[in-house]
This record gives sequence, C-alpha cells and structure tokens, in this order.
Amino acid sequence: MNYYNIIFCFLILAVLKGVCVHGGKEMTCGSAVKLVNIKYNARLHSHDVKYGSGSGQQSVTGQPAKDDVNSYWIIKGPHGKDCLRGTAIKCGATIRLMHAATESHLHSHHFPSPLSHNKEVSCFGGKDKGDHLDNWMVVCNTNRKYWMRDEQIRLKHVELASYLHLTGDVFGRPINGQYEISGYHATERGNLWKAAEGVYLTAKKN
Repeated sequence: MNYYNIIFCFLILAVLKGVCVHGGKEMTCGSAVKLVNIKYNARLHSHDVKYGSGSGQQSVTGQPAKDDVNSYWIIKGPHGKDCLRGTAIKCGATIRLMHAATESHLHSHHFPSPLSHNKEVSCFGGKDKGDHLDNWMVVCNTNRKYWMRDEQIRLKHVELASYLHLTGDVFGRPINGQYEISGYHATERGNLWKAAEGVYLTAKKN
C-alpha cells in the first residue's frame, strides 16, 4: 500500500471518529487537508461526477457539509517537481492539490464554467499524471514567510492568473446544493480560503 492509500484510509477513519490530526502551524507538502471558503463556509470538494459541458472532466464544487471525505486534498509540489513530505510551503510557492479520493489534480483552463461562465475548474489526470495547468500559486494575505494554517490565502492559477473562486451559484442534480467553483480574474472575498480539518505533517523548513 503506497503513501497516498495509507493517508486516504486514515482520513476515512478520522471522519468516522470525528478526529483531526495536527502537526505544526506551517502548511506542508504531503499533508491531507480540507480548504474552507471564507465567504460561503463551504469546503473545496470533488467526486466522480463529470461536467456535462465544457471539458467534461471531473467536477469540482464547494461542499457545505463539513464531514464529507471527498473534500480532502493532498498538497504536492508543482508539476514536474518533487516536494518532500513535511516541507514547509512558502508564500508565493507553486503547488498542486491532489484530490485524495480520486488521485486527480485540481486543474483549470479556458473552458467556461457551467453556471457563472468564469474559467472552469476541474480535476484532471492521476497520481503520476497531469500538466502545467495543475499549478497554483499560494498568495498569502500577510507578510509571513510561510503559509500558516490559521491564515486566509488565495490560490492563483499560474497559467491563467485567475483565482480559485466560489461564486455562490448552486448546482442542481446530480450534485444538488453544492456550489460552483471557478477561476475568477479579480481578488474578492469569494476567493479567500483557509485550512480546516486534515492530517498535517510537521514542518521541515528550508
């Protein structure tokens, strides 16, 4: 069983028991976390449901329920580069987020999102597959050196310069009640995020 399988099994147990495991205060590569949107209090989420338009790739939504195991994401280095587990993530660093359940990466491109017609955000590829459109920059709201767990941040798509955004638009079936996630060109409260539940690895600073 590889590292990601172990982490996912542990996350399922954590959800069932209602517990959360904490490391240090810095966000680190290899940690499996939920990200909550500040404006709408919904967690970044994905599942094996494809978009019916645009790319047809795996959909990404905002999940109002806090206890859904499909809202965990594993923090990784940028496409083509390794990031050792426990490496503290600096503000301004480029990362990828791998959906723990499906092992696909948070992704964006020029397809319009289905509800707001911003940039579509999807999940794409696999554990060892992907491309440069999986890369996101951590934009901190403070002068700290590292991305801290208690800090509100934005995730800016490196290629498109758009921000991971929750519009407030809500889907119908088959993902009734979940919010649309899109890439938006400007900063506003709908693209502020904060770390929530998760398995946090203790930082090894560089």
